[in-house]
Amino acid sequence: MKTTQASSYDRITIALHWLTAGIVLFQFLSAQIWDFFSRPTHHLIIVSHTSLGIVLTAVLMARLFWRATSGRRLDHGSGLLDRAAQAGHHLLYGLLAAEVALGFLFRWSGHSPLSFFGLIIASPFAPLSRSAHALIGQTHDLVAWIIIVIALGHACAALFHHYVMRDGVLRRMLPGLSPHQD
Repeated sequence: MKTTQASSYDRITIALHWLTAGIVLFQFLSAQIWDFFSRPTHHLIIVSHTSLGIVLTAVLMARLFWRATSGRRLDHGSGLLDRAAQAGHHLLYGLLAAEVALGFLFRWSGHSPLSFFGLIIASPFAPLSRSAHALIGQTHDLVAWIIIVIALGHACAALFHHYVMRDGVLRRMLPGLSPHQD
């Protein structure tokens, strides 16, 4: 007898997914535009970026905890594309974790405090050399671009599933929609 599999993710998984996507998009875009502004707007964008980086850390930890404990897992199959999708998800999780760690390290390696919506969090260690600080910043930027490229691929794959394959994959991550509604 075949058991019925859940056809969509639970509300918390969906909310955490879209919250992550929104924060990542804001983080990327804010870093791309802050140099076009003068003080105090420039500073406000950086503080917002830093604050939401800390929020992203909490959201990522919540996603991992929820996924490991109560989150609904769907059967993804075992074909090559299924394994590639799963590897892509794991890669995004790993890159997001690396990116938030690099963000903390970048601020602190230059002996700059983090500002979490005005609450100052001092560096827990001595500043690193300028070249090490610069390398961390460049790596933080590179990982951000890699995340955006992979997330764009992830979004394109979801749209391909929705419009070409018409298999309900996108709908199971949309709030309030069944994967088989049209």
